[in-house]
Amino acid sequence: VDDLLDVSRATMGKVDLRREPLEVSTAILRAVEVSAPIIEARKHQLTVTAAGAGLVVAGDPVRLAQVISNLLNNAAKYTDPGGHIELTARREEAEVVIRVRDDGRGIAAARLPEIFDLFVQGSQPPEMSQGGLGVGLALVRSLVQLHGGHVEARSAGDGQGSEFVVRLPALDDQPAPAQVKLEHERRSPRRSRRVLVVDDNLDTAAVLTAALEAEGHEVAQQHDGLGALVTAASFRPDLLLLDIGLPGMDGFEVTRRLRSDPQFAKIKIVALTGYGRESDRAQTLAVGIDRHLVKPVEMETILGSIHALLEAPEG
Repeated sequence: VDDLLDVSRATMGKVDLRREPLEVSTAILRAVEVSAPIIEARKHQLTVTAAGAGLVVAGDPVRLAQVISNLLNNAAKYTDPGGHIELTARREEAEVVIRVRDDGRGIAAARLPEIFDLFVQGSQPPEMSQGGLGVGLALVRSLVQLHGGHVEARSAGDGQGSEFVVRLPALDDQPAPAQVKLEHERRSPRRSRRVLVVDDNLDTAAVLTAALEAEGHEVAQQHDGLGALVTAASFRPDLLLLDIGLPGMDGFEVTRRLRSDPQFAKIKIVALTGYGRESDRAQTLAVGIDRHLVKPVEMETILGSIHALLEAPEG
């Protein structure tokens, strides 16, 4: 129903976009977190490939995340359990191009021209039906057009999977104030560092890993507290990007154990968590976490915090 109202507002030109210079990876991170439940419930494998920086558009962070999550949800819905979904973002000439591919049920050629029309749904047998009103793709088209872009659907036919391609005008030479500082930092000499990403949401970990690798860092992943300790001992990271709400051993206990070991005395730790109460912040400080970032958080903020800690003079 919310999507239907949004389509109506967009059609009437009543959507108030809060456009700003935006790294597309920020919207991707938000979208992956929103779509994770349906992707995980249907046991799909999601692969995310996107530069962590340099893909800048004039976009509304919330609305572009909504566009991407709607496409991910659509792919998950029309792909049989255990399927594969691929999300990519790249610069192509004057555009930032976002692609969502799946190996699902595909789209018949006759339906491709109308797939973005209101109340149009792909065909599914009753036992696979996910419900819905058929407004998700109509909303995608409306929001993309409001951003000055366009979207198209591709498929080789029934059973051949689908691809949705969003093209947005790339933004050059108009970075936001915070991004000006980060772009300046990127141009300054910096050596590659080892970063360990620990998050039980595999898709979030994949997006963060892609962003850090695009910055030139060597990255390892883990998805639970015990695994983080084992990997830290062999990988010897300079920085740990740590979710607090981990299965089994939480992030606070991971930090306590690391801080009790002299070999990790100088490791930097950034908490990236949904825990945002004052008591949570106090606990992060007490156990020795260097920064506390509360989800959802802009990718630039994450990268800025990491760079500030890694480049800080030792003392």
